[in-house]
Parts: sequence; structure tokens; C-alpha cells
Amino acid sequence: MAENLFDLTGKVALVTGANAGLGLGFADALARAGADVVIWGRRADRNAEAVKALEVHGDRVLSQVVDVTDEAQVVAAVAEAVARMGRIDCAIANAGVASQAPFTEMTGEVWHGLLATNQHGAFYTLREVARHMVARARAGDPGGSLILNGSLSIFKGVPTMAHYAAAKGALNALSKTMAVELGPHGVRVNVLAPGFIVSEMTSHDPALLEAISTQVAAKTPLGRVGYPDDLAGVVVYLASDASRYHSGDTLTLDGGQTAGYM
Repeated sequence: MAENLFDLTGKVALVTGANAGLGLGFADALARAGADVVIWGRRADRNAEAVKALEVHGDRVLSQVVDVTDEAQVVAAVAEAVARMGRIDCAIANAGVASQAPFTEMTGEVWHGLLATNQHGAFYTLREVARHMVARARAGDPGGSLILNGSLSIFKGVPTMAHYAAAKGALNALSKTMAVELGPHGVRVNVLAPGFIVSEMTSHDPALLEAISTQVAAKTPLGRVGYPDDLAGVVVYLASDASRYHSGDTLTLDGGQTAGYM
């Protein structure tokens, strides 16, 4: 057993939606801990910028242009990543989009458009990586960690974001079945449910960001919003041998917000 259980040297981690925001934060945390990383994003130029930022840690970095809504692209990209990196020990299904519409005014196009990325894209990714991990386990090399990026919308209603909540709730339920099915192969499955995190997705409107941050901080025991680096420790933990008996869980990282009442 490694002396430092949090050392990811020799492990390969795949992060989807990793050329900015939370995904880049996850990839950076894993690289800092010694992991080689595979990053997925839809824009080659943004991927290239992310690679430069990650390579400073001295680990191998592979970027792939992948649209997770395209099943064939996902299948091919996982196969290529395994061929080029040798294995995948951890995968974080992070790729996601956000939009808003009142439930009574939400069109089928808006509904299915979000689910295509946030729910179905995660399914394609996790299924393909799980297939690799199961095959590796059957060959005598069990183990692996699958992490789903969830949301507090799993537990609480968020007006105008029913489709987002539906996708995150579905992934949370999916993770439980995955944990049960994949456990015999040594594969762990867990969900992160962050509170409000300041990222590219949430900061496109500075005035709105300031208003939301003030509201969130007032309801959060730790008195502030979250930032991508606040999730670094738990991601490294879940990817590492330190979490070897931790599976089927949903971890909230919200500064204590859900612990409060009224």
C-alpha cells in the first residue's frame, strides 16, 4: 500500500468538460496530486489552453475534442484514451450546460437539449469507462473510481431549472445502481453535489453573480460561496486509494448550507 494514500502517481484520470470551469479545476487538482489526465472539451483551442495550464505539473496530459452527446464520439474517444494512456483509473462525468425556463413554458427542445449533455452524455461516458474497468478487473487488475458531478438541485427545487434538476437527480439515482453492479469489480461510484460555485458557467453576468453570491453567502454557515479549488481535496480523495471503501455515496460540498433549516 502506498505510504501517501492521496498520491495519484501512476493513475490516469479522465475529466469531461475539462477545458474551463469546474472541469478544469478537477483536472488541475488531479494533476497536482500526480495523476496523468485526459481532458475532453468541444473546442480544440480551449483544450489547448487547458493542456498548457495542466502540463506545468509535469504529468502526461491528453486532450480530445469530444461532444458527449454523440455516442459514437464517446466510444471512440475512450478507446483512444485507453490505447494512448494505457488505462483509465478514474473518470469524472462533469460536462454540462445550463439554461432557464419556467416549467410551464419549457419546450421539448429546451428539455431534451439539456438532458442530451447533462444526463445522456454522462451515461455514455461512464458506461464506456466502466466497460474498460470491468474488462481490466476480469484480467486480474480490479479497481477504479467513477465520479458524477451532481448538484444541490438533487435535494432542493430551483425555479426555472426543472430540466437541470431532472438530469442531476437521474444521475444520482443511476450512481446507486452503478455502485452495486460495479462493486464486485472493485469499481467505486460516488456523486459530488456542490453548492453554488463561482465558475465560467455562473459568472457570465457580473451583476447577477454578485446578487446570487450575496444571497448564497447569507444562507451558508461558512458565510461565502464556493470556488473550484474548494472541491480539489474531495476529488483527489475519491480518485485515490484513500477512498478504497467509499462507494454509493452522494457528498455535499456547500459550506453547510443543506444542514440549515429556514
